[in-house]
Amino acid sequence: MIQNLIGITNFRMSKRTIQSYFSSSSASTPHTNESTSEPKKSRAEFSHSDLIGDPGKRKPIDDYQPEIRDQVRKAYALNGPTQPRDLVFPRKWMSGEFRSFQKTWFDEFDWLEYSEYKGAAYCLYCYLFFNSSKPEKFGSSVFAHQGYVNWKKAKDTFNKHNVCKTHVEARQKCEDFMNQRTNVGRKLVQVGKEEEKRYEIRLTTSLDVARFLIMQGDAFCGHDESSTSLNKGTFREMVDWYKDKVEIVKAAYEKGYKNCQILSPYVQKDLTKACAEEVMSVIMDEIRGRKFSVLIDESRDVSIKEQMAVILRFVNDEGKVMERFLGLQHVESCTAIALKEALVRMLSSRKLSISMLRGQGYDGASNMRGEFNGVQKLIRDENPYAFYVHCFAHQLQLVVVSVSTSSADIADFFNYVPLIVNTVGASCMRKDVLLAKHHDVLLEKIENGETMTGRGLNQESGLARPGDTRWGSHLKTLLRILVMWEAIIDVLEIVKKDSVKPACTGGALGLIGKMESFDFVFIMHLMIELLGMTDILSSALQRKDQDIVEAMHLITDVKDSLQDLRENRWEPLLKKVKTFCEKNEIEVPDMDEEINIGGTSRRRKQKVTNMHYYHVEIFLVAIDAILTELNHRFSEISSELLVYMACFNPRNSFSNFNVDKLMRLAEIYAEDFDIGELTLLPNQLKSFVNRARRTQEFLGCSELGKVVEIMVKTTMNTSYQLVYRLIELTLILPVATASVERIFSAMSLVKTDLRSKMGDEWFNDLMICYNEKEIFRKIENEKIKKRFEEMKNRRMLMPKKLMIASSDE
Repeated sequence: MIQNLIGITNFRMSKRTIQSYFSSSSASTPHTNESTSEPKKSRAEFSHSDLIGDPGKRKPIDDYQPEIRDQVRKAYALNGPTQPRDLVFPRKWMSGEFRSFQKTWFDEFDWLEYSEYKGAAYCLYCYLFFNSSKPEKFGSSVFAHQGYVNWKKAKDTFNKHNVCKTHVEARQKCEDFMNQRTNVGRKLVQVGKEEEKRYEIRLTTSLDVARFLIMQGDAFCGHDESSTSLNKGTFREMVDWYKDKVEIVKAAYEKGYKNCQILSPYVQKDLTKACAEEVMSVIMDEIRGRKFSVLIDESRDVSIKEQMAVILRFVNDEGKVMERFLGLQHVESCTAIALKEALVRMLSSRKLSISMLRGQGYDGASNMRGEFNGVQKLIRDENPYAFYVHCFAHQLQLVVVSVSTSSADIADFFNYVPLIVNTVGASCMRKDVLLAKHHDVLLEKIENGETMTGRGLNQESGLARPGDTRWGSHLKTLLRILVMWEAIIDVLEIVKKDSVKPACTGGALGLIGKMESFDFVFIMHLMIELLGMTDILSSALQRKDQDIVEAMHLITDVKDSLQDLRENRWEPLLKKVKTFCEKNEIEVPDMDEEINIGGTSRRRKQKVTNMHYYHVEIFLVAIDAILTELNHRFSEISSELLVYMACFNPRNSFSNFNVDKLMRLAEIYAEDFDIGELTLLPNQLKSFVNRARRTQEFLGCSELGKVVEIMVKTTMNTSYQLVYRLIELTLILPVATASVERIFSAMSLVKTDLRSKMGDEWFNDLMICYNEKEIFRKIENEKIKKRFEEMKNRRMLMPKKLMIASSDE
């Protein structure tokens, strides 16, 4: 009785206290019509891109919002310690000798990590679970300044400073934290083995569906995912289809816990995150400790967000040049400083250091290539060995655009080409008529034996509009006009006849007259010849494994071909044009007849022959213009760095091999060769070229990339390690950003108008898996499921035996 009275009294006191609290607060606050409630705080979220690889730059765990601290700890624990093994550790004079951090300590202590920024060592476990407000205390005092070389001496200092016990406790806390089966909540809720098996079936089903949708770039969610919806979205609909086809899956969903169905949007994102992290784990294992270059470009997605795509280029263990997608990074502004910071942040989140960067490849935007304030300059201020190369493919397109305006006649020609394309393809009816006419012409040519038939030939195609930013579009348009010549003329005649008023013909009459002129035909054939030569180079530059030495050789080949066209192929070109005109009943002018110079009044009486006009003022002017632009745009191929790299060209049994120039190349990369290695390098170079010229595998080799593959295959990379290292630095220098353009093409498929509100992290995870399909296909489900469970505390876990088996693998 007394206890009940005490309980009632306490309740009343607490009630009065609460009431008095609210009454006092309401009394002190004047009543107004406006709402006095505080704005709702945004939900704290943590992204993997927020991880900082360098332990000296991380903020303490306590500085994160309480609701995401455990998620941060799990992310760092899964990411593992930062161990830059190829870093040149600074040496300090201590106790009468120079001492430095030793990379062998990484093998001895799996918890050890090193900060390049502060030059100090750290413990990952102690950062996560001990003294997180002052993470530098442990690392700097024990390893960086004392310079210990073995565990015994370090252990004495641990005991002296009472740190060793805390370190062991922090490690135990991390192991218990990551082991969800030791969680108190897990002990309170007992789950049977049968339910765990059903959970595993549901998880596997959701993962299989997610993998399929990721590979196809399809949407997951639907507008209405309720039980009464007729279309719940692709993910849920595929799971329902799966349940109807497999009885054991249906039973797992019907008999399993209703609050753990593994179907929610959060689970879908976590599954995608697990897939992306496993893909990135494979990529990081490939590149860890290697020198690399970056290819960067920025573009807007459909939601008008600026996205920066980053690709890493490096040489793998097999000697192959690899390009791997590192991810997308949303940038608020496209200033050079913002882009540079975004790049450094992305590299740091993957435990990559900017000091390992040896090349930069961008387009021609001023904020990227700027000599004083561009991204490449800001990075080279920090790392002078990250040499910049302007994208060769972009430069080549600028050459094509420049040639299209090299003379008034050629510029006028390219003004008419878009008018022809637009007039013929202005409506669906005109396109259908064009295809029908072209089909009839092809049938007639096949009957007359003028056209070959076969698989892949004579396919249906339309006219493509030329664009200054679309590689190869000018040549494609001209080739389509040449192939569909008769059909285009017929469509223009139909447009002219069907017009109600003469003003509504759309200029069809004038276009017919322009097309059936010798000037138009001659310039069209000339441009096809010129652009055909550059298109070979453009296609070669878009190869992922294209190296800088081969690209330089291709540019030289194009220049030689243009010079040969200028000197020896005028007569064959003129003959081809005349044949085309005679076939299509186009009047061919008398080449000896005198005409007025184009663009001048007849009163001036500045006469030249037709031969002089077409040969000198069009033919030679166009070729000279393209040669001049090639020399101007690709002026860097004469730079000191690339001239030295060209000495590795394997063509004609390494005919360009020059030891003195290659030694100068090694001196440019001073960070990668010390004094002793520079002393040994000349003998290795001489021995290597002598052996290569005697080795059967090198006969007929014309690409530097093949040289590296042959060296790995014949184990010459171990005998000539310094030579192999120098060739690696040459291969990773970027040539073109075609790989980044492919990323943007995939970006428009993954993020569409219907999926424009997709979050940045969700978008990035989908892009990683979609673009690295080769790696994604090979990753086993067990690894993804294991990472999925370790990312967060899950309501249920897979059977214990399966977890042990997957961890043993």
